[in-house]
Amino acid sequence: MHTRNSIFISGAAAGIGRATTLLFLEAGWQVGAYDRDTDGLAKLANDVAESARERLITGVLDVTENTSWQDALADFAQHNDGKLNLLFNNAGILYSGAFEAISLEAQQRMIEVNVQGVLAGCYLARPYLEAAAVDGPNTARVINMSSASAIYGQPKLAIYSASKFAVRAITEALELEWADQGIKVMDVMPLFVKTAMVADMQGDSMRRLGVRLTPQMIAATVYRMAHYKGSRIHWYVGRQTKLMALASKISPSWLVRLSNKWISR
Repeated sequence: MHTRNSIFISGAAAGIGRATTLLFLEAGWQVGAYDRDTDGLAKLANDVAESARERLITGVLDVTENTSWQDALADFAQHNDGKLNLLFNNAGILYSGAFEAISLEAQQRMIEVNVQGVLAGCYLARPYLEAAAVDGPNTARVINMSSASAIYGQPKLAIYSASKFAVRAITEALELEWADQGIKVMDVMPLFVKTAMVADMQGDSMRRLGVRLTPQMIAATVYRMAHYKGSRIHWYVGRQTKLMALASKISPSWLVRLSNKWISR
């Protein structure tokens, strides 16, 4: 009989997903690490401590394909009595630059991965989360990977920013809608994180603000969120992000716009 908490992580082969996998394994969780990058998953499995390898399940997942989600979730759930305690919708991609300089196909791809991937994950994981929720309060939850880019639309990150606004909206709506089902929904909203995603990023905002967060810092926040029993929905990571979020709430709209204009130039 399965007694451990279980977490399913999309985009687990590198960056934040990898760091989160390692942290939750260290904490004794059953972890499903799924990604399109099979080589990255193999390296991840090889780097896991011998004592934790039996609690790691890896598999292929293309978050833009519904059948891939269905197969991956069913594969992981069979190790956990058909239940899932935590879905971490982490997979995402980023293309940056002037709006007209990024191909239409690349921008549409961001919507497919960052928005439709989260939509499919939430929709198809819900039965497994609902099965876990019957065990008591705070036993089922979703954590979506959003971004500080969802605080205000960012120049040279227009569609990435839009995709994270969508993730924020999904989070807020489902947090209300699923409360009666015992499923908690939250998102994590960091600024720039030291991952391959921002290595070639174009944008004055990153040069002005710097890259101060690490994957391990985000993983630690996700771990705190996994045990949180309060009502907070949006988790801002890092002092800069928290100040930006606070300013957006208390400042007039013209000042928020002016601040973002300064940051991005």
